[in-house]
Amino acid sequence: MPIAFNNTNQLCSFILAETLSRLGLTCAVICPGSRSTPLAFAFAKASYNIEAISILDERSAAFFALGVAKATKRPVVLICSSGTGGANFYPAVIEARESRVPLLILTADRPQELRDCHSGQTIDQLKLYGNYPNWQTELALPSSDMQMLAYLRQTVIHAWEKSLYHVPGPVHLNIPFRDPLAPIPDASVETRRQSLQRGEPPQRAGSNFASLQFDQEEFFSGITTFSPIPQSPIPIPQEWLQCQRGIIIAGVAQVQQPKEYCSAIAQLSQTLKFPVLAEGLSPVRNYADLNPYLISTYDLILRNENLSQQLAPEIVIQVGELPTSKQLRTWLNTTQPKRWIIDPSDQNLDPLHGKTIHLRVAIEQLAQGVGEWGSGGQGGQGGQGGIIATSSSPSSPSSPYLQLWCDAEAQVRSNVDQTMVTMNQLVESKAAWLLSQILPPGTPLFIANSMPVRDVEFFWKPNNLGVRSHFNRGANGIDGTLSTALGIAHRRQSSVMLTGDLSLLHDTNGFLIRNKFVGHLTIVLINNNGGGIFEMLPIAQFDPPFEEFFATPQDIDFAQLCATYGVEHELITSWDKLQQKLTFLPSKGIRVLELRTNRKTDAKWRQDNLPKFAE
Repeated sequence: MPIAFNNTNQLCSFILAETLSRLGLTCAVICPGSRSTPLAFAFAKASYNIEAISILDERSAAFFALGVAKATKRPVVLICSSGTGGANFYPAVIEARESRVPLLILTADRPQELRDCHSGQTIDQLKLYGNYPNWQTELALPSSDMQMLAYLRQTVIHAWEKSLYHVPGPVHLNIPFRDPLAPIPDASVETRRQSLQRGEPPQRAGSNFASLQFDQEEFFSGITTFSPIPQSPIPIPQEWLQCQRGIIIAGVAQVQQPKEYCSAIAQLSQTLKFPVLAEGLSPVRNYADLNPYLISTYDLILRNENLSQQLAPEIVIQVGELPTSKQLRTWLNTTQPKRWIIDPSDQNLDPLHGKTIHLRVAIEQLAQGVGEWGSGGQGGQGGQGGIIATSSSPSSPSSPYLQLWCDAEAQVRSNVDQTMVTMNQLVESKAAWLLSQILPPGTPLFIANSMPVRDVEFFWKPNNLGVRSHFNRGANGIDGTLSTALGIAHRRQSSVMLTGDLSLLHDTNGFLIRNKFVGHLTIVLINNNGGGIFEMLPIAQFDPPFEEFFATPQDIDFAQLCATYGVEHELITSWDKLQQKLTFLPSKGIRVLELRTNRKTDAKWRQDNLPKFAE
């Protein structure tokens, strides 16, 4: 689109927006404010393919942007005015860094002469987010000089790339603006524009006049979308091939191509004859047929002391981050196997500080090497890292160790399923088990922290529905739960969120997005009037102060709350009713399906049953 020349602020803001558009930006979330006027105007008036969304609450806006970025795997722009608005982005910036989600944060600011002098709505915004951004800088004050416009273009390109490579994450640009902030014509700019139209030459070399005669297409012609060059397959360590007691842990993962990811893990598993212990938040459980050695009940199995000793591994291949399970972590800490972590990031993914080797590659890249060697295309058994294709059937384990894992999984899974089928009482643990079987294929599902994420790990049943699970497991907080889920669901397949009451209440301002939201989100609300996860901790035995300061019941009528925001609400009184409501999802709107449970009963059910499933 033609670049606007009304004033310098508008010119630079339009160049910034146009540069991002050509890089592939599709969404900008904008919070209201004065100092950010040039940015808001540029994105709101743009005719290119950027959806501009106005959201009142900065914390909610930031988590909504986070959700959109999670779903699309590309950066989302987040804009606010000067002052504390940007500070409200902080929790989402932390989550973006820890969960490796690309965000571009643009905080408008006062110019330098209005800082440190009690000018209104001014705080120190430099390095506002500490060390959490992948990169951060302050842009120069807007200028119409051609060389400065080129600086702006290239800095924005660099910011885009830093948000994506090599590890996705947030990037912060602090942008100072002087008045006028609105697109009011600047007399000097208008005079120079009229001179150009009359064909008059510039008055002097280096004049800002030059910036008004550049060829727009030529100026932006060097912008291309960059993607990393695929790396060659790498050899499989001989140590893996020689090990008879190895496991693969498919940890927490949100991937763009889940089927390919699961296939790569399956290929490695079947080559090595290692079982795959798949976290409930891993796509592996939702593509179960790809992995014949899938173990979903490992947390329950390892509660059997005798079994946990028999199953002690010599080698562990951890793909991505460790699962949530405290039981699994304790077992790894106790058995101290040699551990290999497969993940392309530069981060330390071993909170246990064990005997660990990081392979900084993607599992798909590793599987390429498995496939090439397994096909017999590169040498024989004596070749370095060579793998010979095996003839045994994947469904019939060839090692006693693998057989022990598969037998335990079959028995414990049967025990869990029989218990859940016969459970008519509304005990919250069944919700995760039921969702794993009844959601429409490919449904995006946001899983809240605290007890929902743990019930998913305990009870999510392997399926072939291709459910796309999302979560905020970077910092594991409950803030921004609703807003993130709405961002994930925006303009995508009808989506579902599983959450507790406190996580929802912590972010009810997210409901303000409803008029901007396109699509559908069903919220499965487990209302046990408090923090159910604290019932599982030793502090629950000490009341007071437990109930007031830890469980923190809020006594909220969710039907009234939903009515206030114009959101549909329905009280669910049976599992059959929940199944009926989730089998077919609406195409638009937001609705809350509330299940009221008893927090004490839920906690006692887990305490009584979790140890029994593997007896």
